Amino acid sequence: MIKFNNGYEIPKLGLGTFLMQDDNETKAVIKKALEVGYRHFDTAQMYRNEKAIGEALKESGYKREDIYITTKLARHHSKEETKALIMQSLKDLQTDYIDLLLIHWPNHDDKINLQTWQVFEELYEQGYLKAIGVSNFTRYQMEQLLKGAKIKPVVNQIELHPALSQVPTKSYLDNLDIRTTSYGPLMRGHMFDSPFIEVFEEIAKKHDATVAQVLIAWGLARGVMMIPKTVNEVRLVENFGASNVKLDESDILKINGLNAGRRYYTDPSNNPLGNLI
Repeated sequence: MIKFNNGYEIPKLGLGTFLMQDDNETKAVIKKALEVGYRHFDTAQMYRNEKAIGEALKESGYKREDIYITTKLARHHSKEETKALIMQSLKDLQTDYIDLLLIHWPNHDDKINLQTWQVFEELYEQGYLKAIGVSNFTRYQMEQLLKGAKIKPVVNQIELHPALSQVPTKSYLDNLDIRTTSYGPLMRGHMFDSPFIEVFEEIAKKHDATVAQVLIAWGLARGVMMIPKTVNEVRLVENFGASNVKLDESDILKINGLNAGRRYYTDPSNNPLGNLI
């Protein structure tokens, strides 16, 4: 578990659900993940699978308090529409509260980011949200938000992997007592490229682990929440087993040394997804 600055705790390892858009497959994966041991599920309105996930969790028979759900607001809207969309997420997920709600992408207008955040704060204070945070915020965007926010974000979910280690950004967030979540931890398949794979295989052999487990364990060891995505049952088990892989300081430094400042996803400073509609 990882503790947020508001005292709320959530599992450090979760299952990402990006691109899971076949309802039957999504439900099957969620139920299998629960059997494996996953309790934290990361989704978003933009993924268009909240309803399937809500149905799977309800049908699973697990108590709501034993499950942790992260979801994200798709885009920026008026305050009224933002509130309506969050309530729709609650309905689709078949829950009375969301454990962690994030702004999915920052708007290029700082005033609009604050307007959206104020709705988050309102629903947090009303108990619909246990914790609120952001995703893809740069340092500048975070600082601008903090100037007007009453409630500090608990987390910033960012692209983070060995090719983009985000050491300075994580240090900045740590100093603010804001947690870091990694998306794209397996480098969109580029973990098998040179010079990365040679280092990963060496460390994997040392710990009798797989390459994927090494990447996930690297993040966990740094205090980063990791949400690898897979629909493959074997990899569900493999990824979850990464929590048992304990890397030493030399392993972490060796992987940190692979940082190339390389993104495989959208640049937050130039993203087309944060516009007011």
